[in-house]
Amino acid sequence: MEMQVDFTADRFNLRGTLHLPEVPSPPVVIGCHGLLSDRNSPKQIALAQACNRLGLAFFRFDHRGCGESEGRLAEHTTLEARCSDLLHAIRHLAGRADLGKRVGLFGSSMGGAVCLRAAAHAAIASLVTFAAPVRSRPLKIAGRHAEKDPERARMAAVLREDYDLGTELNKLRNIMVFHGEADDVVPVAHAHEIFQRAAEPKRLVIQPRGDHLMSDPRHQQEFVREASLWLSTGLG
Repeated sequence: MEMQVDFTADRFNLRGTLHLPEVPSPPVVIGCHGLLSDRNSPKQIALAQACNRLGLAFFRFDHRGCGESEGRLAEHTTLEARCSDLLHAIRHLAGRADLGKRVGLFGSSMGGAVCLRAAAHAAIASLVTFAAPVRSRPLKIAGRHAEKDPERARMAAVLREDYDLGTELNKLRNIMVFHGEADDVVPVAHAHEIFQRAAEPKRLVIQPRGDHLMSDPRHQQEFVREASLWLSTGLG
């Protein structure tokens, strides 16, 4: 079953979609989309459906300035703002009687960075990231060299702040890290850094010739299968 769920983060009204399995009080996975994306990412929808089949609820939402949520992308996008969105989502879902108390996270690209920071400071039982940038520099470089790609130019224009999560990675555990070997936006070295510094249990999946968008259908199938199993195991 799917339902629309609205909640407030700071002064913004944010909108999300909750996928509920037919089991009582399921654990919930919260998904965070990429910098220029929204909650309707095909990866998130497929992962939500797979999690439901394994008895997990899944909540995907639009960050402030994205999709159907309030705010302006160019004015209100920072790592801290998106972390605030996620933490408010966690608190909102914790108050629902139809959900359990254990929480997992999934984040793609910038959403992965958001989940890394949140998981370092909140009680998160399981975590999956894809193409997560440990620091902001690659996103800015991609934008500066985007003469033929307006989307990458927007990336640099939107993310004006600098951040570095390096010192927070050793606080992470129970994490599965996905990354494309040929990602030309966020270098694969970021995945290795996350994996090396996080504590067990952990798993690293480097997809051969994989890109930043996970364009290969075989990679998408692998991701949905392995990520949902990891989250199901971590959430018990």
